Amino acid sequence: MKRIDDRPAPVLLLCAQAVVWPGAALVRGEVPSAYALLVAVLVAGPVTAVLALRRSRPVTALVVVAVACALGAGPLPVGATAVLGTAGIALALWTVATERDAFTTVVCGVSLAVWQLLHGLTLHRLSDRDGLDLVLTALLYAAACGAGMLARRSRSARRASDDLLRRAESERRRLPAVERRRMERELHDVSAHHLTAVVVTAGAALGLRDRRPELADEALRFAVDTGHEVTRALGTLRAPAPSDSGLPAPEERLLGLVDGFRRIGQPVDCAIDPLPEGAVADAAYGIVREALTNVARYAPGAATTVRCRYGDDRTDVVVTSGAPLPGVPAHAADLGGGRGQGILRSRAREAGGTLTTGPTEDGGWEVRAVLPGRMAGAGDRPGARGYRAAQVTAAAGLVLQPLLPVLAIRAEETPTGSDVSAGVLFALLAAAQAVTLLWLRRAPRVAYGALGVLALLWPVAAATGGYTGPVLLPPALGALATCVALASGGPVRAGGGWSRSSPRPLGAPVGQPAQGRWGLRERPRRRRSRPLTRPVLLAGAITVHTAAVTTAVLDRGTGAPAWAVVTAALAGTAPVMCAAHRVGTLRARRAQATRAERDGRLGALTGEAVRDAWAERRRIADGLETTVLARTAGMVAEAEAGRLEATAERAREALAAMRALLDAVRDGEAGPMLRPQPTLQALDLLARQCRAAGREVEIRLTGRVPGRLPAAVDLAAYHAAETVLTTGGEQPATLELDASDGTLTLTATGVPSAAHPAVRERLAARVAALDGALTTGPADTVRLLLPLAPGDGKERER
Repeated sequence: MKRIDDRPAPVLLLCAQAVVWPGAALVRGEVPSAYALLVAVLVAGPVTAVLALRRSRPVTALVVVAVACALGAGPLPVGATAVLGTAGIALALWTVATERDAFTTVVCGVSLAVWQLLHGLTLHRLSDRDGLDLVLTALLYAAACGAGMLARRSRSARRASDDLLRRAESERRRLPAVERRRMERELHDVSAHHLTAVVVTAGAALGLRDRRPELADEALRFAVDTGHEVTRALGTLRAPAPSDSGLPAPEERLLGLVDGFRRIGQPVDCAIDPLPEGAVADAAYGIVREALTNVARYAPGAATTVRCRYGDDRTDVVVTSGAPLPGVPAHAADLGGGRGQGILRSRAREAGGTLTTGPTEDGGWEVRAVLPGRMAGAGDRPGARGYRAAQVTAAAGLVLQPLLPVLAIRAEETPTGSDVSAGVLFALLAAAQAVTLLWLRRAPRVAYGALGVLALLWPVAAATGGYTGPVLLPPALGALATCVALASGGPVRAGGGWSRSSPRPLGAPVGQPAQGRWGLRERPRRRRSRPLTRPVLLAGAITVHTAAVTTAVLDRGTGAPAWAVVTAALAGTAPVMCAAHRVGTLRARRAQATRAERDGRLGALTGEAVRDAWAERRRIADGLETTVLARTAGMVAEAEAGRLEATAERAREALAAMRALLDAVRDGEAGPMLRPQPTLQALDLLARQCRAAGREVEIRLTGRVPGRLPAAVDLAAYHAAETVLTTGGEQPATLELDASDGTLTLTATGVPSAAHPAVRERLAARVAALDGALTTGPADTVRLLLPLAPGDGKERER
């Protein structure tokens, strides 16, 4: 992203100042004195140098330029600091607006304007009744601040857009590898934990078969239950839930894990603090599960302690086991694959922590992880509030500096009268318009209304203050803020649109409520006000400012008839407002085209990432079907037949198959030519990619959604979800899936861009093929209704 090179600007200002003075004086034949030339050099030199270095210290540069020009204005003739004192200060203020935050910019601009006001009051009191020089100066400062803030906002938006695309591109390459590591880790944890428990219990039952024959039946029942649990867990591994809303609390999951090891004869004591949902809780659960599995494998029966402490600065997860008991065989000691330590460290590292392992003094083993605590990620700077208070205090001190001579020296009292100066009223109106422009994006309807009222007050202020200058100047100053608002391309719609109390399906006539062919009817929604549109704003602006010009002219007095004044005012106001409106429309279109291009690239990157990760998941899932799951089913069959030795052998075979599959997962890659189309089982990948790209997405599946859907519905539902979640927008989005009466319903909220015609056309093409329905409304909600039994009865290939 290139920045315009404005380094020659201070030199150009110095040349312009030399042309104005002393150049103009020399042309008139007036030779300035040596003293004036020396003072001018002492002022212009530091000002030019400071302006050349203004980007590194913009606030300091602004103060130096303002003070130098104020000090030089006294001994120098009129015009000697005109350019540097206006354009130079405006350039410094513009740099503050582009390089610092909005608070600093507003403080500097307001302080500078008030400082000049008090400086003028200490010199002239209120004798100058028009004060237009002060108003024009304030408007110059406001324009500099506004232009700088707009440039900074545009630059920040471009940088954020580039960063977003760069992050999405990086995540597109990383997501398949992340999915491969996730499945590798989960496959290792699930299989090793459950199958190791079967081997341990079966080995213990076989060793005590003569003394405690009842343990054999318990071991067989445990193997059957564990085999079913492995099948269910690996099925979840192939299609994980897109959200964690249905899982128990982290503390309950850890306590259930500990109870499971106690049931296989492992003595475990625990002290677990409540943990919040998130990466820290997931890492803690995985670390404790792997550590307890290793204890059961290498030191069965050893006393074990699990401690999880959640603090402000850190979370400590410690699993300590005693020395292996003498005479107790470790039936599963030869089943390790050497991956546990690496998986433990990767879990801690991905959560932002560290992990250490090692022997204890009594011959046991300890696993200690230090994870982020409660205050991790707090972004508020403790000194931010004090820094802003210091800014305001310093600004107040500079502003009150011109009042020191008045407080120290009692000046002769001069009658000021009771009338209010027109300049003061103009300054108040200009300040009110500047404040209104600051609220344009947050409350556009109120802001535009306030600008219209303030525009009508300019002729009133001119009449009240006894203004005798050009009659069109006050209405022109009032129209300046409205032109800025129209040209800024504020948050208004480009054209009219429909707004009703309930959404309608695609193709339904206006006024018909949303009702599909299955009898589903939308609940009435609260009626929303019609949004502002640009034609309405343009017509209102022309009307208001025509009235302001007409009022000013008629109040001053004219020999022309009223209709002629109105016609002339309309002829002068309409082109100006139309030009500002045109600028705003072009800016809005360009911004919309930029966003559309970015959204298109972002959607393409997201789709590619999900498809690559989905291909990786399907490759590993296919391996699960023929290795671990097949041998786990054989283990269950042997246990149900009552053959304990064969059950233990099948469990060992399943663990060996799991290790072979892990080797294949680590070494193999998905074929680039065969990428299956993702289905709703890939929603977790889609949500993960959207979060990686900077958008928080929550996906909810109700219990009524079938586990297996028709292929056509499954594919169409996923592609619709991908379309609505990747069409732009940075606000959090929620996608909810429900099924009832033979209909799958997808409801997406927080997706205002889904109402765009191009997006609606893509969604309509998806639902039309299945004889479904599409509804939109309110502005950020879209709903798709898909029949679970499509009318054509044909299913596409997954």
